Amino acid sequence: MSTRPASEPRDPRPALIFDDPLSQPAPDDSDRGWGDAPASSGDAASDLARFLDEKPPHHL
Repeated sequence: MSTRPASEPRDPRPALIFDDPLSQPAPDDSDRGWGDAPASSGDAASDLARFLDEKPPHHL
């Protein structure tokens, strides 16, 4: 006759949330990070750095 090993306590399952998912904005609903130019000092080096940061990958 085999005996069962003592069961270990399980982690509680996360609670189900039945709220309306459209009532809260998603992280990508904001315009933060889109078109916001960093503060430019008018320096040629900072302009070049911005150009290289914003250049599409197919323009390498």
